[in-house]
Amino acid sequence: MVMPSACHRKQGVVVLDTRPHTPDHEHAVHRKLSEGFAQLLDCPVIDLHGPTRADASYYYMLTQPLVDTADLTALGIKSEADFFGGAVAHPFMSTKAISHPLPPGAPPKPDWPEAFARQAWDALLKGYTVFDKATARHAAQLLLITGPVRLKPVRACAGRGQAVFSTLEELEPLLCAVDDAELLIWGLVMEQNLSNVETFSVGQVRVAGLVCSYYGTQQLTQDHQGIEVYGGSDLTFVRGGFASLLAGPLEKSVRVAIEQAMTYDQAADRHLSGFIASRRNYDIARGTDTKGDIFSGVLEQSWRMGGASSAELLALQAFAANARVDRVRASTHEVFGTPALPADATLFYQGNDSELGQLTKYARLRHVGHSE
Repeated sequence: MVMPSACHRKQGVVVLDTRPHTPDHEHAVHRKLSEGFAQLLDCPVIDLHGPTRADASYYYMLTQPLVDTADLTALGIKSEADFFGGAVAHPFMSTKAISHPLPPGAPPKPDWPEAFARQAWDALLKGYTVFDKATARHAAQLLLITGPVRLKPVRACAGRGQAVFSTLEELEPLLCAVDDAELLIWGLVMEQNLSNVETFSVGQVRVAGLVCSYYGTQQLTQDHQGIEVYGGSDLTFVRGGFASLLAGPLEKSVRVAIEQAMTYDQAADRHLSGFIASRRNYDIARGTDTKGDIFSGVLEQSWRMGGASSAELLALQAFAANARVDRVRASTHEVFGTPALPADATLFYQGNDSELGQLTKYARLRHVGHSE
């Protein structure tokens, strides 16, 4: 197994949970992930109960991207080698709000990176990000010309809280439910609504001297209320950067998704102030509009622990254990209930979550390929 050199070895792995509330199942998954990363980094898991010491050298697992350079300094984070996740300079950069430009004529937004949208334009779906309700109505008018529009709260996960509207009248009650102060800070996304959607995941992780990139597809499942939510991902990993994913034969839709993720990622590196990340995950949607035309574009980024991180851990462990391993297939699974587990499953959570009910989350290492 690849280990960090003694001079760069961390004192411990710490889950840094900066959210006001974390569900039971996520606490359990974060703990399991931190244990796996601690093995990769050859150090213990540490439960902090108070501020970190200025002289400490911890590896942080982030539940949300860091949004203040002062936090990086206080935590002793100097580079991507110090944490799993990402850091940006402003709150809106950490959510799906950054995945669309402001609509024409919108009030200027301080520190809004217009150059990011220009470079990433070919990788985005048609849509706008807004920070007030008047601008939201204007953006809706522009988008409704070509069909129904999807309204997306930028801090919700797994597709929760989204709604589709076809007229300005249908938009109004949706806007009434939005808090003005929350909207001003975080923004709201309006995006062309697609049908027959296939969602791809493209990502890269850099941990303990290892770099691996991956692509795959997401699946939906139904929660206990019958709502369709994220149900897992089936992913193929290779050693190296994003370009390594393009080396072999790929279906056209997969190749387009990888190229769009690369375009988005390069724009973030170039135009998002304060951006650094060791975990870069992008969701790309491919679907049809009301005319039957096909569109593909990045929905959002994840620069933190995410739904695919259990598969990322299994892949990293396989690459670390054998230098000849150059290709891995791993999958994640989220099931509302308590099913019997496959023999090769690594369980991350199974129990009665206080918010979601009976839930099972596990990952599988499906295939390990060796170089000659």
